[in-house]
Amino acid sequence: MKPTLFLLAAGMGSRYGGLKQLDGLGPNGETIMDYSIYDALRAGFGKLVFVIRKDFEQDFREKIISKYEGHIPCELVFQSLDALPEGFTCPEGRTKPWGTNHALLMGADVIKEPFAVLNCDDFYGRDSFRVMAQFLASLPEGSRNTYAMVGFRVGNTLSESGTVSRGLCSTNEQHLLTSVVERTKIQRMDGDVKYVDDNGEWAVTPETTPVSMNFWGFTPDYFDYSREYFKGFLSDPKNMENLKSEFFIPLMVDKLITEGTATVEVLDTTSKWFGVTYPEDRQGVVDRIQALVDAGEYPNKLF
Repeated sequence: MKPTLFLLAAGMGSRYGGLKQLDGLGPNGETIMDYSIYDALRAGFGKLVFVIRKDFEQDFREKIISKYEGHIPCELVFQSLDALPEGFTCPEGRTKPWGTNHALLMGADVIKEPFAVLNCDDFYGRDSFRVMAQFLASLPEGSRNTYAMVGFRVGNTLSESGTVSRGLCSTNEQHLLTSVVERTKIQRMDGDVKYVDDNGEWAVTPETTPVSMNFWGFTPDYFDYSREYFKGFLSDPKNMENLKSEFFIPLMVDKLITEGTATVEVLDTTSKWFGVTYPEDRQGVVDRIQALVDAGEYPNKLF
């Protein structure tokens, strides 16, 4: 069975402004997501599932889905603040989405096969799709608890325009993930890569530290674990009182590997990540995509 590609497209891109998922950056107005899907098709993925906000469904169908439907099966699911387990209600005044792992849960009813999940507005590169598709396709039928993550070097994932959020990772000799900690402020300062630690202090991390760029590979049992842990997350008063608390994928993964429930292989890739975090990043991304087209990595027009 071919793996599914699950694209997280529900965010508004608060720092960048507007629907950056629909921003044309390629020579013929291609979005970053177009390049991800082109690479996924070449790598052997067999279905696309998008999680979006219901209020831009029409725009998304017209500008995005219409391009792909002739090439690969597509499905839409929707993230909303009130999509919570039975017995829980959204706190009054909350406007921020519940986070990436909550968005992932929206796919539970339509994904029954091994799947990769990623951000739709990050450029991951051809090789990263190749290694992930290879991992997922090689899993024995009915596999559980054997997951993967594409690892990128933190020094290759920064913005010159401000801080970025990354999951800083540790691995063992078998290239299995031993921990992942979401750091919401990382940038290069005074020649070093630094992040804000739990005490609010700037700490240094090596350039080669592997980071999660939210490109994960799971089997459907991951939904079951996430559903149960989300109930625990919502039962914690501090998560309900904090109207900006989020249920991140790294939070779920870290729990599973710390308990010994699952393993996550960190997949090496020659790809270099880039993306638009701030408006100032946009032209650099346009130039890098054009350079890849000029080098023959991609056709001038994708779809």
